[in-house]
Amino acid sequence: MHIIQAVIGAVLYMTIFFSIGFILNMLLKKTWTLVFIYPIFVIMMIDNVKLSSYVTETSTALTSVYQGLVGLQLLDLFMLGFGLLGAILAGVTIRFLRKSGYSMF
Repeated sequence: MHIIQAVIGAVLYMTIFFSIGFILNMLLKKTWTLVFIYPIFVIMMIDNVKLSSYVTETSTALTSVYQGLVGLQLLDLFMLGFGLLGAILAGVTIRFLRKSGYSMF
């Protein structure tokens, strides 16, 4: 992966997760919803294991997740980190808007 692709991907991840987080925060009235859900998104993106196998074959599924996390390259971590930053910024923005008196948020 080239550095230009990683930078564009990082901006896209941040924008997507900011948008999703902002909408979830408005609808659910919980400020940090996506920050807690984000690791599940990351595991689903990294891992190719069915959700039911976490219950039926727990050790195999967790081993696969661990190998997927260890196998990430630096640029992948960069992009995923910017996705987390977008989710955090959505929470900060909602919190700021609520403190400023916007009751719809």
